[in-house]
This record gives sequence, structure tokens and C-alpha cells, in this order.
Amino acid sequence: MPILYIVATPIGNLEDITLRALRILGEVDLIAAEDTRVTRKLLDRHKLKTHLVSYHAHNYRRQIPKILKTLSQKNVALVSDAGMPGISDPGAELVNAVSKSNITIVPIPGPSAITTAIAASGLEGDQFIFVGFWPRRSSERKKLLEVLSSDPKALVVFETPHRFKKSLSDVLSVFGNRQITVCREMTKIHEEIFRGTITDALLHFSRPIGEFTLIIHGAQPLKPDNEGLEKNAITSLTLLRNQGLKAKEAVATVVQETGLPKSRVYKIWLNLANISDINSH
Repeated sequence: MPILYIVATPIGNLEDITLRALRILGEVDLIAAEDTRVTRKLLDRHKLKTHLVSYHAHNYRRQIPKILKTLSQKNVALVSDAGMPGISDPGAELVNAVSKSNITIVPIPGPSAITTAIAASGLEGDQFIFVGFWPRRSSERKKLLEVLSSDPKALVVFETPHRFKKSLSDVLSVFGNRQITVCREMTKIHEEIFRGTITDALLHFSRPIGEFTLIIHGAQPLKPDNEGLEKNAITSLTLLRNQGLKAKEAVATVVQETGLPKSRVYKIWLNLANISDINSH
């Protein structure tokens, strides 16, 4: 009976592929690849001649029926440009279509940017949230960040070089100056793993180049020593309010000053506003 193999491929270094994956890629009749040029380099490196077809975000709807037809008689492997298919790519759509056709699906595990970055970060604990790529628009990113701002779990995020600074600035404005691990070009010649605060990262990567995986530490519960930060926030917000600043600008300023989560600073602002309203009556 025909099989669809979900095959993990290297996230950078072409040597990072399992013996089983190479055997499967050599034995199947067809490989559906996110970018045939990228996959051809991998196949050439290991002297494999399997036929390739493209399968990506811009053509998957018309390619799925063709791949299903092939699967009626032959074995097919699905690969992405890097890592496990179905993670931040349209692989899931093919897997769902194949499962409805009662065709056997076999995953072939291997490299993953997510677990590689987590391991390199030294993050303590066993829970994290995989975000994938941030939304493209700043307003949508900030809405998602607000939802995640109080979660104690770390965030794993993919980011492109041209959006790196804008998205990290949004994280800073909502989360405050948290600890972060930035993994750039993992397993490649120019691999870099940077650990520090968000502001440190923005200064260090003034000209972002390459592919990024970010590990953003989760929200920390308020401790007794944070009471001083909250007192400072109250003082600063009161002063800014008296100077006529609006909530958005005042809160952003105090988040930068204290490192407190934006959601917490905004609550303090609302409390101050309520007190002011009561006193005015």
C-alpha cells in the first residue's frame, strides 16, 4: 500500500540528516518539496536522483490533487526547506488530505529549529509556547503579545531579518525588557547564539542578517523586591499624567523605565485614573 513519508531535513548543515531519511528519500517515487532548488542541493550532496515536484504556500491547493493521484499507486515523501514539514508551512494541508484518503502516513523525525534553539538557550523548565512567525502587522503583533504578556512559559518565535528589529521593538513595548536568546543561522558557518535582554539584542543585531529563532523568557511572578518597581511606576505615571501625556505614551515610557509588563503598568494607570476621578467629585 502506498505511503506518504513526512521527512525532516537539515536546518542548515547538510550533514544533519538521518540515515533513515536518506534511505527513504532515495526509495520513494516522488518528493514534494517546498523549494526544489534547496532540496536538489541536499539530494546532490548525497548522490540521490529522486524526482522532485514543488509544494509550497502559493501552489499547495492545486498540487494536493496531483500528489493524491500519485499516492494511489506510488510512495511520496514530503519535505520542507528546513526541519520537519508541517511547521510554519502548508504541510499540514497535505497530511490532512492524505489522511482522509486512508493512505498510510509515516513521519521520519530529525532536525528541528525549535528544539535546537531551546537546547541552546539553557532555558529551565519543560514548557514553552511555539508562536511560529509573528503576524506581519505591528498592530496584530501587539494584540497577540498582550494575550501572551502574563504567561510564564517561554515563547519560541521564528523571525526574518527584515522584520527582526520592528517585531522585537514591539515585544519590548509590551513585555518590558525580558531576557532573550537569539539563535541566528543555526548549524551554518555563521551560527551565532546571543543571550541577554531585549534591548541588548536590539543593539547587538543593529543590522540583522540570516534566519532567526528567538527564545523569549516567560513572565515572572511579582516578587517582594518588585514592589519598589511598582512604586517607581506609580510615581512616574503620576508625573506623566500631570504633564498631560496620554495613556499609550505614558505606559510605554514606564515599561521602558521599569521593565514591568505593559499589562501591569496599564492597570496601574487605570487605577490612578480612577482615583483621580473619585477625588474630582
